[in-house]
Amino acid sequence: MAAMKIGKKGIVFDTADLGAESTFWAGLLGGTVEATDDWHTLVTEDDWYLAFQLAPDHVPPEWPNGTLQQIHLDLWVDDPETAHAEVMALGATVLKEVEDLGEPDVFQVYADPAGHPFCLCWSK
Repeated sequence: MAAMKIGKKGIVFDTADLGAESTFWAGLLGGTVEATDDWHTLVTEDDWYLAFQLAPDHVPPEWPNGTLQQIHLDLWVDDPETAHAEVMALGATVLKEVEDLGEPDVFQVYADPAGHPFCLCWSK
């Protein structure tokens, strides 16, 4: 049996505020936003895309001590201090500070404007 060929690869976020969500991720990842009334697509130069679907009743996850997260992105960075400043300026909030347990790879957990968790990760 031949493997299924998948052309486009995308991740879709539900959000009550399409503008805030798509602007946040465009600011972080680059690219341009194509917008309609109930759907925004972030187009970048690679094979992946992010899309944002209007969900007026969206309730953000309250990770780690509440509603479980449904999905999150790990974004590997070379300069964690600069990356932190950039995501905060774009509207992120910190959900969990770095815990240095002697591991070679570390991460800090954030939420985007709609409350979706994501991690900035780096190697020591």
